[in-house]
Amino acid sequence: MPGPLNGIRVVELAGIGPGPMACMLLADMGADVIKVDRLTDAGLGVATPSKYQILHRSRPSVGVDLKSAEGLAVVRRLIDNADVLIEGFRPGVTERMGLGPDECFASNPKLVYGRMTGWGQDGPMAKAAGHDMNYIALTGALHAIGPAGGAPVPPLNLVGDFGGGTLYLVVGVLAALLEAKTSGRGQVVDAAMVDGAASLMSIFFGLKAAGMWQDQRGVNLLDGGAHFYSVYETKDGKHVSIGSIEAKFYAELLEKTGLDPADLPPQMKPDSWPVIKEKLTAIFKTKTRDEWTVIMEGTDICFAPVLSLEEAPNHAHMKARGTFVDVDGVVQPGPAPRFSRTPSEVRRPPSAPGADTEEGLSAWGFSADEIANLRQKEAIG
Repeated sequence: MPGPLNGIRVVELAGIGPGPMACMLLADMGADVIKVDRLTDAGLGVATPSKYQILHRSRPSVGVDLKSAEGLAVVRRLIDNADVLIEGFRPGVTERMGLGPDECFASNPKLVYGRMTGWGQDGPMAKAAGHDMNYIALTGALHAIGPAGGAPVPPLNLVGDFGGGTLYLVVGVLAALLEAKTSGRGQVVDAAMVDGAASLMSIFFGLKAAGMWQDQRGVNLLDGGAHFYSVYETKDGKHVSIGSIEAKFYAELLEKTGLDPADLPPQMKPDSWPVIKEKLTAIFKTKTRDEWTVIMEGTDICFAPVLSLEEAPNHAHMKARGTFVDVDGVVQPGPAPRFSRTPSEVRRPPSAPGADTEEGLSAWGFSADEIANLRQKEAIG
């Protein structure tokens, strides 16, 4: 069976980071995505062999000269036949190209126009350069992550680019597609990483307002401050993760580590957390990570070994669920989430920029003569 988005057509104006990942998710779920790459693309696709560009999988790439009238006409025609447009330029760029929302809605009023930026389409910083770390810094998220007494620690680029960016863009696009079915009208989805990252912090702003979260790192329930929700080094220099928040889970943690609850202060007394953490730190260093895994994995302690990128695909649970797949010799995460009746799939390996121009344009209604004429005019590559 085709994926749940079978029949949805998406034009992607190629970019980096959260936009491509959004289009990967849509394509894995069955959407017909066509990626428009510039002929002079100097981005990641050129610097790294295409098969390693996992975010570009499951859809073809067409090379188009976006500085030529003929090339822009190709893109406009694609957009006119699309349900969704995804772009990740700075505010105003597509307007200057003649591909802004007003122009696109004039010929395709049902279009969902997805815009992916860091700062958003408006505001005093809207047109400034930035990266994931800058966006989450402005939301309070970066300030909250890191050890007590230490500097903030960037959580890779998961919180801004992919959590606050990609996932909110996809949610917005899908919501707008549903609304367009009843209204007959498309709209702009302004997905800003600052907005998404701030939204991800909702629970912590609530806890802070209730006086249950301190505005400093490494001293709270979920930031490593609590001894029962933390990471511990093992005898072999590796690590394990412990998340024994609930009382019955905490009791099992104490039992497996040999600590007597009668000798300890109450679990939820923050003043005692550093003292008990010191005891657990010493205990976890008495065995290797794998020895603790034999003792704790699968119990109600809420335990997992901390695995490397090399180790993760080989864990028994990951292998049983097929969480990782091999595509063209590259081990990578498979499609998520999963559907019982219309499963997602990796439909093709990533393509080099412009590698599928003829195939892609043909599938979207361009004739062989039109493609040959465009190639002769160097409007496509």
